[in-house]
Amino acid sequence: MSEAGNRVADVRRMTFDNNALLAVLYGDHDRHLVRIEQLANVQLSARGNQLAITGAPDDAALAQKALSSLYERLKRGLSIEAADVDAAVRFARSEADGAGEGIRTRKRAVQARTPGQRGYLEALRERDMVFALGPAGSGKTYLAVAMGVSLLLAGKVERIVLSRPAVEAGERLGFLPGDMKEKIDPYLRPLYDALHDMLPAEHIANRMVSGEIEIAPLAFMRGRTLAHCYVILDEAQNTTPMQMRMFLTRLGEGSRMVVTGDPSQTDLPGGQRSGLADAVETLGDVSGIRFVRLTSKDVVRHELVTRIVEAYDARDKKTKA
Repeated sequence: MSEAGNRVADVRRMTFDNNALLAVLYGDHDRHLVRIEQLANVQLSARGNQLAITGAPDDAALAQKALSSLYERLKRGLSIEAADVDAAVRFARSEADGAGEGIRTRKRAVQARTPGQRGYLEALRERDMVFALGPAGSGKTYLAVAMGVSLLLAGKVERIVLSRPAVEAGERLGFLPGDMKEKIDPYLRPLYDALHDMLPAEHIANRMVSGEIEIAPLAFMRGRTLAHCYVILDEAQNTTPMQMRMFLTRLGEGSRMVVTGDPSQTDLPGGQRSGLADAVETLGDVSGIRFVRLTSKDVVRHELVTRIVEAYDARDKKTKA
């Protein structure tokens, strides 16, 4: 395991009361401990049900808080993956209490992995209309779909409606073969991917046949009233102001609506104004709507994605300056 460095070291000791959980807490070949060492700049030494943490006082306290959080997660019957270890250190560093209440779906329990994501989940629970703005990988769509699936399974909504504008990402794909479903499916694939993380494939197929789950391009929304359902508009930065206004006014009785998008990745032609930017400007003071802004600190994909997002953000700030 790694060295804690040449600074004055603090040694903290942790004792665990359930030896059966330690193998999961430490990970195969102690990989979770190694990861915490890397992230917190400490040295960890395990012996039996005791763990010694050596490092600078602040670093040792950080590692101890992260390990305590992960251990409590195991005691609640939840699993630990590499991303959960990263999240525990992230929460400990931000001095937040933890991920908060998770979302239960048929295939997994979904929890916030950053303080920003925790605030997003709170907004999804509390408000009927939420706008989530942030970079790729920050969980905008994934958490929204998880919340929709959870509400559907609990019988709190009658169906989920997932929509996206069919705009090509800077490419010209030309003629697409097949029927209407085959033509629009490539644009909606990220929504399918999120659903398959929450529900078994046969359940998705059955619920789509019954109409409990509907995936449709934005162009099909005009003239509809969406009542008693959970509605998600993904990639909203690629809507026009007119499309956004049309979509938002579809909200019907007993429904909730989530609008997600990355303002920095607009694919509209000819520098056309984004409906997402227009909505943020127009609706910022409207009571009952919550705007959540996620950042590169909320990116939970490969750690390189965070660095890439930060590099582009820094370049854009220089360009504007």
